[in-house]
Amino acid sequence: MTRTLALTGKSGSGKTTLTKVFCEIIKQKFPDKTILLVDNDLTEQLSGRFGLQTRSTIYGIRSGKHEYKTGIPEGMSKQEYIEWALEDILVSVDENVDIIVSWLVASKDCRCPITHQMNEALVKLVDRYDFAIFDCEFDLKYLNQLVDYPIDTTLIVTNDDIESIHLAGNIYDFSKKYADNGQIGVILNKVNKENYDKTIEQVTSDELEILGILDNYKDGNVEESIKTKIEDIYVRLNLPQEGGF
Repeated sequence: MTRTLALTGKSGSGKTTLTKVFCEIIKQKFPDKTILLVDNDLTEQLSGRFGLQTRSTIYGIRSGKHEYKTGIPEGMSKQEYIEWALEDILVSVDENVDIIVSWLVASKDCRCPITHQMNEALVKLVDRYDFAIFDCEFDLKYLNQLVDYPIDTTLIVTNDDIESIHLAGNIYDFSKKYADNGQIGVILNKVNKENYDKTIEQVTSDELEILGILDNYKDGNVEESIKTKIEDIYVRLNLPQEGGF
């Protein structure tokens, strides 16, 4: 089964940057494995971090507004059409990494046949990859409305202010029923040294597990500095380690 990592959190918390960094680390550890990136965030920033412009979305398929690269093959069932359409909007990041953008998703309360058909098609797509990394809109509920797939590790990315930490607690409450009994915890991002003790105290009082702490980098190559920290965090996660896939 595909190994899955979901990054959640409020807009501006840094989860899209961390999604890209985790992708790079997994590529480095497992250069022969395939990775699917799923941009489930309404801001659609993930593809831009790779220098891509992806205007085609899963919502475009649902709404019938997508302009396909080629003519639509004849004689397909509706399920076959959706699977073919997903292939049409996949964008290659490099040899072993692809990205797909969702944008708006439908509520699970929607009784439209396409909601079930899209879920089945996306499960089949995710199954093709060794890893799937989801950049989520706020919490796992929004992701689950798109595709119901087991999540091995869920990381709630939060900044160090009290409001953000309380929000991380809400995200945890909204997400835990969709975490499939997988690992779920917090990454504290952009932590200022003067706030460190107070931040840890607040997270502990909210009964959230801390899986990683990232400094508030102000100088140098921020992404490289974060990557070094994430490499240390990765060994604590419920994901394959080097030599153990």
